[in-house]
Order: sequence, then structure tokens, then C-alpha cells
Amino acid sequence: MDIFGGAPRVLGYPRPVVVQCGINATLKCQIGGDPRPDVVWERKNVQILSEGRYQISEDGKAYLLTICAVTLQDAGVHNECVKNPSAEVVDKPIPQEEDYGRVGLPADDAAHFLIKPISLRVDRGEDAAFSCKLWGTPLPKVVWEKDGKKLNDIFESAHYSVSIQDGNWFQLKIFRTRLPDKGVYTCRAANCHGQALAGAVLLVEAVPERGESKKYAEEPSENAPKVKKFAVSEGKHAKFRCFVTGKPKPEIIWKKDGVPLDAGRRHYIFEDREGYYTLKVLYSKVQDSGLYVCAASNALGNTLSAVQLSVKGPAVRFKQSLTDVEVSERGTAVLECDVPDEVMSAAWYLEDKRLAASSKYGMEQKGTRRRLTIRDVGADDDGVYLCEMPDGGKSIAELTVKGTIVRKLPRKLEVLEGENAAFCVEVEADDLEVHWFKDSLKLRETHQTILKSFNQTHVLVFINVAHQDTGVVTFVTGRSKTSCRLKVKAARHSPPICPVGVQMDVEYPNGVLLSWVPVSPSTTATTRSIFVVERQEAGSQEWSKCFTSETATQAEVTGDSVPVEGNYRFRVCCINKYGRSGHVEFPNVVHLVPGPKIRQRLQGCEVAEGEEARFSLELSASLPGTWFLNSTQLQQGGRYAVQQAQGQHSLVIGETRMADNAAEVTFIANGIRDLAVLKVQSMSYFVKFSPQSERDREKTVASGDAIVLYCEVSHAFAHVSWFKDGAELQANDGLTVQSERNMRRIVVQSAEASDSGVYTCKAAGDVVQFNVQVAEPPVMIVEPRDDVVMDCHTRDEVLLQCELSRSTGTVHWYKDGALVEEDSNVRLASEGPYRRLSVLHAAPGDSGEYVCDTDGDSAPVRIVSPEASEVELTLRPAERLELSCQLSRLNAPVRWYRDGLEVEEGPGLLLEADGARRSLVVPAVSGGDGGEYVCDTQDDCVAFLVTVYCEFHTLLQCRVRRCFYPSYTGTGWVEGGFLLKDARTFGNLTKYLFSW
Repeated sequence: MDIFGGAPRVLGYPRPVVVQCGINATLKCQIGGDPRPDVVWERKNVQILSEGRYQISEDGKAYLLTICAVTLQDAGVHNECVKNPSAEVVDKPIPQEEDYGRVGLPADDAAHFLIKPISLRVDRGEDAAFSCKLWGTPLPKVVWEKDGKKLNDIFESAHYSVSIQDGNWFQLKIFRTRLPDKGVYTCRAANCHGQALAGAVLLVEAVPERGESKKYAEEPSENAPKVKKFAVSEGKHAKFRCFVTGKPKPEIIWKKDGVPLDAGRRHYIFEDREGYYTLKVLYSKVQDSGLYVCAASNALGNTLSAVQLSVKGPAVRFKQSLTDVEVSERGTAVLECDVPDEVMSAAWYLEDKRLAASSKYGMEQKGTRRRLTIRDVGADDDGVYLCEMPDGGKSIAELTVKGTIVRKLPRKLEVLEGENAAFCVEVEADDLEVHWFKDSLKLRETHQTILKSFNQTHVLVFINVAHQDTGVVTFVTGRSKTSCRLKVKAARHSPPICPVGVQMDVEYPNGVLLSWVPVSPSTTATTRSIFVVERQEAGSQEWSKCFTSETATQAEVTGDSVPVEGNYRFRVCCINKYGRSGHVEFPNVVHLVPGPKIRQRLQGCEVAEGEEARFSLELSASLPGTWFLNSTQLQQGGRYAVQQAQGQHSLVIGETRMADNAAEVTFIANGIRDLAVLKVQSMSYFVKFSPQSERDREKTVASGDAIVLYCEVSHAFAHVSWFKDGAELQANDGLTVQSERNMRRIVVQSAEASDSGVYTCKAAGDVVQFNVQVAEPPVMIVEPRDDVVMDCHTRDEVLLQCELSRSTGTVHWYKDGALVEEDSNVRLASEGPYRRLSVLHAAPGDSGEYVCDTDGDSAPVRIVSPEASEVELTLRPAERLELSCQLSRLNAPVRWYRDGLEVEEGPGLLLEADGARRSLVVPAVSGGDGGEYVCDTQDDCVAFLVTVYCEFHTLLQCRVRRCFYPSYTGTGWVEGGFLLKDARTFGNLTKYLFSW
């Protein structure tokens, strides 16, 4: 294969030119290519036209640029850009102005590229070659890499060759390309003066192989015993990793239920930095359940690994789920679903970004229907959309945008410093004009920025990225565009490589021997690494650490180290400060039975002479045990009481002696041993405080009152020391330390704020603590104590003054219940204990009640209106009753009472507040609404006597039989003891005469 094809190439590269100021300088370069290339001369990215002092000419394959009467400003790099439909070449002759007669090579001898490698696209099975021309003295050394890895680490030696040709040409050739060969190839050139870097892209197109078909190992069934099970909730990501080694580098194919998977919106296929081939199923759906297989093959063999994925649906399902939608670019897309309950809210997401209603996104809900409308759809709107209910249930759909851009950029890309960042876009036609931008600046190709187009495929690669490359990369063609956020993360050291050659020897009684082989690092490293072995009980999801070592390559695990009896599996990894390797799982499962363990250990005991000493511990199993005191076995009886209840063992030593001081108490049972120390204090030394209530230990006293703290010790001759905030206290004029029998007491005669703190009484073997808080007295108004009435004239100055009980007191001034704030006419002053309010120019509007209020002496809330303490009202039924009070403060609370009982608001009784006005309203009174109403502010009250005058007639009648007794004189009506005579009115009663 001709590595150049019809691409323009340099046949004769011009030497750098050194000339004297004022003479002409000619730059000459010989270029070949078919078709004949177009040549453009540039300086500082500005095209040079053939005019003025610049003359551009051609002589066959020679292209010349003549600069007449050169000046110092002409010094620098002049680029010759050569382009035809096949490729593009840039060379850089450098004219320089120096002293007359001086001629030489460029002053910069550092390695740099004269011609950089050209990106290629080949069919699988073809050869591919990258060539570049370098300059530097001495000749630079060159290292070729692929995707940041050295070629000998990933290719067998027969698959590629590196050569140096005449004229400082360096070439990398790859024979019979395979699909895994695609990627970014970089050429690093370095000499003692500096280094340079350039790169190119290789695309390998998959074509059917002739006469043979790929054969992979027979795929397992879903129920095969070695197939791992993996479950995930709907809407979550499922990640599968497969570590495959081999040369030639294996070709990886991921399959689901036997069908190959292609990378797409929800299937992310890549090789991570640790060498794992990874498949991520994004935003899993129930239909993603199935058997996933990672099939690897190369010329020497094939292998596969399988996992069964189960996607669990939400507990509460959507009545109708989202469906995939396809829409044309700049059109409108509508996504709809039905939630179980119409009152249930729902949130919309574009992948991991929550969407909010805007001119771009319309969100509607009608009954159980939830709708998302996406307007003016573009390529960046193509993706996975989710509707999420409050309980976490999700419905998922894919939006496909049909337009000029067929394959868009990812939403974000994260790379480490020093790595390559590659972007690829596919469009619908070959002849479209495309542009790449980063942070709105148009990109041009350089040695570390690759811009390449292969028909509909357009590639951008940043070589050896740095932190400042972070930004937004945008691809634009016509009115269509797609963007990606590039994030360059700080470089990090690689984690260690996972161990290999794991083996498991189960021929041990109630134990297992695990062994592995560490992988030697490719470079000498002094970083400390450790091996970590973890265990997992069958049926559990948790792994627990059971062994660590820096140098050991085997570990023996016995049943005594596991918490419960069961079947256990094991895995090993390597960890250093830069990270952790992958885990390697041992192949078998072993049954282990735990031995007895100490659940609660012995605790040391400190007692006074003659007291009992108690020791206890708890075992995980019921086992007999033996107690020892200083190597002497103890038996039940005498001073010793030994008891056992299941796994609980206890020992009581009665009447301890000073000879028992510092004795070791030991318990032994079936390989278990635990000990504690017994300390015995002399009665003359050992002191205990009697328990105290919280009220005695938490003291709050007023300033000026006495502080009395006391405690009781175990014997009268005990010595104690008193401390405040850690400093020992001594008796003085204001502090008295007292000791009376078993009572210990301190008295602070007159408490001050500085006496607040933590007081401690310490004795040998015990301590008691008191928290004391000294509260300052409330701020009171000393003068005036009574209300003051002032008369003044317009434009006079009004001065109101209060004297406080303490200079640090804070006051608030009120006028007619409203807080007074300082302005141009009102001044608020504070001088020592005095607080003043001045009205500089009084006006009628300044009249009113002024109140000076402190925290400790609040101004009373007075009822301004009505002025009388009692008001009488008379109403007729169905009339409106309204009782009102005007208060001296706006926010003062009041209570209303009727005949001594507090009233509550209801439909027939309203309580209203409007500023300083408080009202009680009965919309329509009745006879039962009469009585005494009282409005009470705690500081003041007013009473209303309400009478409801009722006019109604009640007919009282009775029927009397004829009476034949001689003494009968007739009938009569009596009210309140008074006989009503004919047609007489008495009070509310009237007598009417009827005859029969």
C-alpha cells in the first residue's frame, strides 16, 4: 500500500535562511502530488499575498516566496500550507536576520516535527503506515504509542515495524490491521534539547473475511451453573467487566441472547484504563433482561464469559409507559406516560440531567397523563429520557433525532492529564462543510490537535491533554451542531496490577490455604503495596477483610476466623496509595465452622478494701471454663463465687484485701484466654461520692446571690480538692471551703457573671462535677417609674429620657404601639444608664403615647380607646354587635371573656385584629348573647355590658272546670308573688280576660 497515495509531499525541504537586513530573502520548497496541490504561504496564521514586498512564484514543482528588503520584523516562522483533495502538508522555513556574512543552521536544535503523521482509514486486513519527518541536533529518539500504551505491550513483534529512512523520516507500519488496531497513534521525539509530540488517527473498517468465519466458544445457556447472576432495578445502570489477555490483542464482541450488541444510546462499550473490556447498559429496562456474553478471539484461540442480567420493575408501575420517539431535526417531540394516581407528581430527566419547564421544555399533567414536549429539537436532544415517580419508579424512552448529524458527540468526556481526548461525528453526506470549536473558538490543526475527515466521518483528537484543555467542544455543520463537555482531571498514578495464578487448597481440617502470584510492575516502583484477602458467605452480598500482608503470597484461613458456620468464597486484590487493583476470585467454596470467641472481654476492677470485686465475660458458645488468681486456680466456695449461664461466666471475690492489689484474674476455656487486673485501694485512700440529682449538679443563680455547692464522700476523713474550669480553688474573702463530717461544700458569697463555669470536686478514685450559670438581673427602668405627660408647641424640641438600672441594657422605643426608628427628625441616644429620644422639630403628628421598653421591664400594653373602663350597650335581636379596643401596641395579644369565660371564635362570633385595633363581632345577636364582655391585655382591661331587649308575647292559658264548692271565688294570675288584676301589665306580663 502506498502510504502517500496522491497526497502532497515535500520533495525538497528548504533550509532555514539567515540574511542581513535590507537584502532579499527567498524561501523555496519542492512539492509533489496528484492532483497538483494548492500552495498558500502564511505567517502567524495570516495568509501572505503576492503584493508589495512579497513575491510568490512557481518553477515546476518548486514553490518560492521572496521577501524584498527584509527587516527585523520579518524574522520568524513562515508556513507553507500545501493541500489537495487527498491530504494536507505544512512546512516551516525560518528566515532570520543576523550580522552580515553569518550563515548557519537554525539556532533551535530541539526536536521538532517538520512533517507530522497523517491520519488513515483502512479496511481490516490491509497494512497501515504512519510517516513523519523530524529535525533536531542530535537526531531525536522516537517512541511510538497507541492510546497511551507502548506498542510492545499490546502488539506481538510480527504485527508492526518501526524504521528510520533517509532524510530523517521515521515510519511505523502495521501489518494486516485488525479491528482492535483502531485508535490514536502518537510519535514522541526527544533529544537533549527538548521533545515534541504529534499524533494521527487510524480507523479500521470491518469487512467480511473471505473463506472463513469467526468461531467463538459455545455460548452457555441461561441456567448453566457457571453463569453468574446479576440483578438491577429498572432505570439503574448495569456494568459488566471482562479482563482478557493475549497477543495478538483479542477482538471483543458483546452479545445479548446470542445477538451482537453495537454501541448506542444505552449501550456503552469501551476498554477502561485497567485493561477491562466493559459494557454498560444505561438506564436498564425490563426487556434488557437476558444472557450477556463477552466473546474474545484472536488468531490463536477464543474464550468467553457470561452473566445473566435480571432487571426488576418498580413496585408501583406506570399505567402506560413511555415509548421511543423519532423526530426530525428542528421539529417537536412529545413524550407521554400515565402514572397510577392523578395526584402523583412526576419528574422528567434527560439522562442524568433533571429538566425544568421552560421555552424549550413544556410539561403538562392532565388526570394521570404526564406529557413532556421538546421544542426546536436538535442533535443534542437525542438521548434517553426518563419520567420518575416519587417512589423511584421510572419509565424510560429513547428520542431519536433525524437530521444532518447521524452520530452525535457524547454529552461529556472525562480524561486524565497526559491522555488523548478523541471525538467522532458522522454526518449524512460527504461534501458538507464542517467546523470544530472549543469554547466558541474555531480549532485549527496543529501537532497536538488532529482534525480529520473520512467521507461522512469527522474526527477531532487532542493529544496529551492538559488541564487548560477543559471546556466545551462543539461540532457545527450548517444549522446543525452537537456539543460535548470535556473535563481533564488531574493525572494520577496507576493502581497496582491484580495478582494472578490464584490457587485454593481445601485439604485442611476446618480451614483452607489460599495462594497467588504477584505481577511484577513494568517499571521500578518503590510504592508500598499490600495484598488483601476478603471472604464472602454464600448467599450474602458483603465481602469482609480476613487477611492482609505486604510480602506474603499465601494465607491460611481457619474456621476460628469466621463469625458463623457456612460456605465461604474468597478473593484477593492489591492496594497501594494510588488505588486498588481488580479482584481475583478463588475458584472453589469451602465450608468453615467457627470456634468459640469472646464476645465481651474481662474488664479491670478497682474496689476499696473489704468490698466485693466482680469479673465477667461472655463467650459465643456455652463452654466450661476455669478462673485463676495469680496462677492459683479458684474453686466455688469461701470468698469466691463462680457461676456460668450459657456463654456467660462470672467471678465474685468477696472481702477483698490489700494483698489482692494488682493481682491478675485469668479465665481459660478451650483455647480461649483472657485476663484483667484487680486493684484494691486502702480505705484511708479510696473515696467515693454519693450520687446526686441533676438539680444539685446544674445550678442557676441570680447575680449577687450566694452559690452553694456540696457533695457527700464515703468517709469523713476523705480529702477533696475543688476546681473551676480546671483551675484549683483556694479559700479567700469571697469563697468559703467547708468540710463537715462526710459533707464537702464551697460557698461563693456574692455571685458575679465571672463565677459561671464548671466546678469539679476531685477525690482519690472519684470525681463529681457541677455546672453553674450566673444570670445577670433584668434591666429595669429606674426613672421615671410613672407615666409622664408632656405639653409642647409646634417646632419645639421634645426630649424623652429614661434611666436604666444597668448601663449595658438595651431598650426599644414605641409610639402608639409602633417601633420608633431613627431618622432626620428623630434621634435615639445612649449615654451610660440614660436612654434618650429626641424629636428635633415637633409637629401635631408627633403627639401620642411614647413607651421605653427593656427586656426586664416591659412597657405595659394599655387600652387607648375606649377611655372608660366600662361601656354599656343595648341591642335588639338580629342586630350586629361590635366591641372594639384601641391598644398602645400593634402586636400585643388580647383575650376576650364573656361572663368570666373565655370566648372562642366561631361562625356566630368573630375576633378581628387590625393594627392596634382589636374587635369582637357578633353578626346577629340573640337573647343569649347578652352579658358582660371583657377585653384583657394582662396589663389593662375594659368591660362591655351588653343587653339584648327582646319583645315577644307568650299566651298562657288554662281551662278551669266549674266549681260547686261554696268557698270558690274565681281564678287569678300571680307573677313574682303579685296578683295580676284585670288588664294589668306587670313587667313583661299582661293579663287578658276570656269568658266561656
